[in-house]
Parts: sequence; C-alpha cells; structure tokens
Amino acid sequence: MRRLRDDYAVSAEFYDILQGRQDATEVRRLYSRDVANARLGVLDVGAGTGRVTLMSLLASRVGVHAVEPARAMRTPLMTRLASLPAGLRERVTVHPHTLDEAGLQGVADVAVCHNTIACLAPAARRALWPALAQALVPGGSLLLQLPPAHLPDEETVRVLPGQRVGQHEYGGRMVLSADGGRIHTRFDYWVRGAEGVLQEYTETFWMWPASRAEIAGDLAEHGFVPLPGRDEPALLAMALTQW
Repeated sequence: MRRLRDDYAVSAEFYDILQGRQDATEVRRLYSRDVANARLGVLDVGAGTGRVTLMSLLASRVGVHAVEPARAMRTPLMTRLASLPAGLRERVTVHPHTLDEAGLQGVADVAVCHNTIACLAPAARRALWPALAQALVPGGSLLLQLPPAHLPDEETVRVLPGQRVGQHEYGGRMVLSADGGRIHTRFDYWVRGAEGVLQEYTETFWMWPASRAEIAGDLAEHGFVPLPGRDEPALLAMALTQW
C-alpha cells in the first residue's frame, strides 16, 4: 500500500479562497497562448488545486495530464473536475504521483510547471528534468515558473488579502526567511468571526533558490533549448529538441 502524502494538509483549505483568484489571472497571462496552440496534449506538473488544469481544458481541445502527488491538493482538484460537464472531464487524467513515478511518454506538446519548481529539493529537480523530456514530444514547449533566484536578505512578510465567506473572514500571511541554503516559508492562516479569532493554523515549507541560468543549464543537458522571443521575467520557456 502506498503511503499517502499529507503535504499541504493545512494550505489546501485556504489556498483557493486567499490566492486562487489572483493565481488564475496569472495562469491565463503566462500560459494561455501556448496552451491554446497545443495539438497533442497539455501536461500540468504540480497541478495543485487545478488552476492550470482548468484553464487548459477550456483553452484547448486536447487531452490534459494533471500530475499532483499531494493528496490534500488533489482533493479540491477532483472536486473542481467533478463540477465540469462530462465532455470536459473525459479529456483530463489526474496522476497521483510525481512525474518521474508516473512514467508518461510522449503525451504532450506543451508542459507547464506553475508554482512548483521552487518547492522541489535538488534531488527532486534532477529527477524531474528527464521525466519532462520523456513526457514531451520533440518540438514540445516547456513553460516553467522560475523559483526565487537567491535567498532573502531579511525576513519578508507578505499579507494575503482577507476574504469574507458569510459571517467569517479568512486571512493569512506568508513569512520568508533564509535558513542555510534554503528558504524557510511559513504560512499563517486564521478565521475570524464577530467574536474574534475562531481558528488559527500554521504550515511550513522549504524552497530552494536557483537562477534562470542554472535551470536552463540543467534542462539543456536533457535536450531543451530556449524558445526565442520570450522576455517574461517570471517564466522560463524552453523547447525540446531530440531526446
């Protein structure tokens, strides 16, 4: 029996309400043009609650492979897919593994790694690159949201705008700090009612910084070359030659 992955057990409850709308806008801006031009399939690596997956189903006519090993994040993803018409659901396959465990070969001509690479330890990144090359067909495009390029100089706090649901307000913040060669990322969440704070939660993650040149160099070893004409600071766009 496989051990269930409990990563994001806390954040899964709060992610869509606190960050989902802004993230959906960013997903459309960064990836919708390429996804709309897909002719074989779209691969969503680190699908989370399904923002890229849903956009890909609506923007394209091809099959979509959503790769999400964390059970807590797959739960809202599956709920989102369950609300779709059967014709759309027939085009998406959810893989409850990491990409190297899923063993996909030549299933897509567009791959998206959104909000994923920063959270992968170096060993997991090394396993991802050849798995991406196997899952894409030659000439396929890889669109990868870059991790932070360096460690934060000091503790950084980002407040997540509060959102009201009925009589309760949901809020949170993200706190980043350097810890050795990693970025310690702490999410604090809370639910407030008229009588004050009803619930409080904390969840922590690690992120690993890497520069654009480092990531591009790693991918070059597996047959990827830069796509010309892309100047989006947050995005690395590569194409697979032969693998």
